[in-house]
Amino acid sequence: MKQSQEYDLPIYGGTNCRYNPTVFRSPSRGQFFRGWAFAHFLFVGMDLHELIDKTVTGLGYELVDIEQSPRGRVLRLFIDKPDGVDVEDCALVSNQLSRVLTVENVDYDRLEVSSPGLDRVLKKLADFERFVGSQINLRLRLPTKNGQRNFNGVLQSVQNGIISLTTDTGDMELNLGNIDKARLVPKFDHR
Repeated sequence: MKQSQEYDLPIYGGTNCRYNPTVFRSPSRGQFFRGWAFAHFLFVGMDLHELIDKTVTGLGYELVDIEQSPRGRVLRLFIDKPDGVDVEDCALVSNQLSRVLTVENVDYDRLEVSSPGLDRVLKKLADFERFVGSQINLRLRLPTKNGQRNFNGVLQSVQNGIISLTTDTGDMELNLGNIDKARLVPKFDHR
């Protein structure tokens, strides 16, 4: 009998699925954790982002972000393209992705596809590079030397994993790896 290195549990499994499902047996109760389907979904989750990304990019869109509900029953996708997305774009991606997820036997209750919105999240290096000159809000994982974690300013440049940000208090450089969350600040033209 093999032992799971990640969960320190005995493994009982087979290869009846291309994701090589594994069933974990609880040492305390001697029962399976919700059976085969639970383990199958665990391993599908590892490849889910890649599966969704390939489908979305294959249709000519950028996958901005994926959110999953705590139990994984709701999949929420944010897509974009250079000239923006509309309802028809979201419907196209939703229909295609529904078919792909059904074929791949991914278990979910609801799929939501939408644009990233005016306050779009910035996650990848390409996102930061694309929006140089835009105003952003960001939160750091670890505070700066003066204890500050939240910043609002204009993104000036991105080089070698460092962003330059102009805030009300002056210019600063922050490490991309230390950014927990970053979003665009929407601009409204008040005429």
